[in-house]
Amino acid sequence: MEELSTTVSDLSMSVDNVWVLIATCLVMFMQAGFALVEVGFTRAKNAANILMKNLMDFAVGSLAFWAIGYSIMFGEDIAGFMGQITLFFGPDEIDGLPQITKLMFQTVFAATAATIVSGAMAERTRFSAYLIYSLVITLVIYPISGHWTWGGGWLSEMGFIDFAGSTVVHSVGGWAALMGAALLGPRVGKYANGKPRAIPGHNLVLGALGVFILWLGWFGFNPGSQLAAAGKDNAIAIAHIFATTNLAAAAGALASMIISWMRYKRPSLSITLNGALAGLVGITAGCAAVSLGSAAIIGAIAGVVLVFSLEFIERTLKIDDPVGAISVHGVCGALGTLLVGVFATEGGLLNGGGFAQLGVQAVGVFSTMGWVIGTSFILFFVIKKTIGLRESKRVEEEGLDVYEHGETVYNMV
Repeated sequence: MEELSTTVSDLSMSVDNVWVLIATCLVMFMQAGFALVEVGFTRAKNAANILMKNLMDFAVGSLAFWAIGYSIMFGEDIAGFMGQITLFFGPDEIDGLPQITKLMFQTVFAATAATIVSGAMAERTRFSAYLIYSLVITLVIYPISGHWTWGGGWLSEMGFIDFAGSTVVHSVGGWAALMGAALLGPRVGKYANGKPRAIPGHNLVLGALGVFILWLGWFGFNPGSQLAAAGKDNAIAIAHIFATTNLAAAAGALASMIISWMRYKRPSLSITLNGALAGLVGITAGCAAVSLGSAAIIGAIAGVVLVFSLEFIERTLKIDDPVGAISVHGVCGALGTLLVGVFATEGGLLNGGGFAQLGVQAVGVFSTMGWVIGTSFILFFVIKKTIGLRESKRVEEEGLDVYEHGETVYNMV
């Protein structure tokens, strides 16, 4: 009987392990989606540079997170602030899942947080400066705020809900993008007499393909965060998260299309693509905690807010964000996290829970925002004053591909 129990336990762990590793593959594939969205939404002369940054985000991030970041995020808690540092990963312990499986799953999340910044800083950032940023965010900035929520830190003790990372992952990337783009300044020709000018991306086919890849990858990002698949309860939970994720994305795309149609007299493809991403980012925090109807509402709200956020950042703040990363990931990530306190089936404001959970959500959103804005400002400011953050005007005008990498994607003459 004991042998049978052990066999069932081993089988259950194996199923969970395989599911999480499959989800890991889906989340890693999102790196390709981010690369294609960024390439499609920007100009051809910088395509190789953008692809290189997205590649190195994952390569540098994987090594940095394995070396130190994982232990800072998930190591033994130190005063609720960070984990105890263990260089180059710890022993392969099994706690529900092998630790090495958790390392792989969390590595692709860390890479996602890092790569979000690439789009907002596209077409004018020095490659060497970007490599330093990518190293530091996966080494320190992301793991510390991640520990607060997922590593047993002070926010988890408060009951903060961020199931798959609207704030932990996406807002971290979004707020770092805000600081990076602000300190960089706009691209040459973006503003004339204080008014923004459109700089169209060179290939929306690539951008659209990237969004579809991201939509697919999100079915690893959110359902994979269940971290288990064996058993009836896990199966139902995974199916529920799949559905909430999909409905929010669809509602975000539809809502952003309608608003863009009303404001600009035509349905904008680029805004609608970002609307789908806004819905996905918005539902990521509460995908396991809200009903299907609430998920659609959250996605729709994110899609509407996206349009106005894009305008505000470009026209009022005069921050040049070529792909809309700040709005999609920063603003909609924070918004989606707050809405968990409104729509959660247990403890949500609209389900009889009062304002308590909403208050906790606000603390988590704004503390993470403050941490990332403060640390990333220091990081980008130091880079700017030392090796330099921005390319010269000539390099920017002629394209980063030739000057930074000595090659182009399209072999243009």
